[in-house]
Amino acid sequence: MDLNLKGKTAIVTGGSTGLGAGICEVLAEEGMNVIVNYIVGEPQAKEFAQSLCDRFGTRCMAVYGDISKAEDIDAIFELAEKEYGHVDVLVNNAGIWPTTPIEEMPDEEWKKVIDINLNGTYLFSKRACMHFLKHGVEGHIVCISSKSGFAVTSPGHAHYATAKGALTLMVKAMAREFTAKGITINGVAPGMVRTPLNEDKLSQPHWLKYYQDRIPVGRISTAHEVAYAVAFLASEKARFIVGTIVDVTGGMLI
Repeated sequence: MDLNLKGKTAIVTGGSTGLGAGICEVLAEEGMNVIVNYIVGEPQAKEFAQSLCDRFGTRCMAVYGDISKAEDIDAIFELAEKEYGHVDVLVNNAGIWPTTPIEEMPDEEWKKVIDINLNGTYLFSKRACMHFLKHGVEGHIVCISSKSGFAVTSPGHAHYATAKGALTLMVKAMAREFTAKGITINGVAPGMVRTPLNEDKLSQPHWLKYYQDRIPVGRISTAHEVAYAVAFLASEKARFIVGTIVDVTGGMLI
């Protein structure tokens, strides 16, 4: 199936490593220009973006920005307009996943997780919608949620689960307001994906078995398996899917 993404431009937040990098690779392979947003690791981010250009022949670039800061997001869209004219797709992927029981959790940790995982996604999505309307683009927004947004199955992630649960309703609320204006907003809910975010846990045999035993497919997913769902939702083929979080957990939500 041709997703007809060639020549279009996407922003992927937190796109230089892990799941974000997998999403960038799949979108670039589909022929998209990709703005790889990063907050740390500038040399690695720039090297990764250049590798996308070299491998897939698209125009990709690494752009710094803290998604919890509105001024950084505004700067990314200004640069995108200058370099590409407009953006067609936003993938809200950036997030953090600390593990701390509530009774031990500093208030600042709670605020940081909500700021990045929820507020940052809202700030970026709002500005993407304004950008699409300004340029007359029937754009797509894909938000990376989580199985934790539907069920809390492991301790220490109250802040993460709260942010992802709220994200599910935010996708629906934004879709309710912007679908009629030609903007399609959806999300995907990965389960366990092997990334640098969780490698410390998955490198321990007892944690690896703990998670694998909860996945009907019987293994940890790859970033590309989630990215394929993102690419579909970012395409015109998914235009009739609205305000939906697609389950890409390997059956964990059954």
